[in-house]
Amino acid sequence: MRVVLQRVNHAQVAIEGEVVGKIGRGYMLLVGFAPTDGDDQLDYLVHKIVNLRVFEDEDGKMNQGLRDVGGAILSISQFTLYADTKHGNRPGFSKAAKPAIAEPLYQRFNEKLAASGIHVETGHFGANMQVELENDGPVTIVYEK
Repeated sequence: MRVVLQRVNHAQVAIEGEVVGKIGRGYMLLVGFAPTDGDDQLDYLVHKIVNLRVFEDEDGKMNQGLRDVGGAILSISQFTLYADTKHGNRPGFSKAAKPAIAEPLYQRFNEKLAASGIHVETGHFGANMQVELENDGPVTIVYEK
């Protein structure tokens, strides 16, 4: 499982011009799955993400998390995180989980994030989405489990 986390001032995702997910301050996540991923990976990354402290406290130190700042998560499925670019100029995606595996994992991942008390917005799995965000910092962290 791979997650690219970006700290944002705001972010939204649209499909065919219609906004389907929108947050203010928080994290925008790009989420990809491997065929062997399961609940161990989900639980580990949910814990890491909801407890991450990358928002500044009153002293300007990255010492606050999402709960401390009332932040939210915009979670976007993205199989291209598993692109293989070693051969040729066209990426291969054989290392990404097939939709029958990845979609239920994505749904469970988002449910587990929400169960932690964080507000979660999402795109639509497998859709052609347009994502807009304003990076804060920028702060970008890549997780892999």
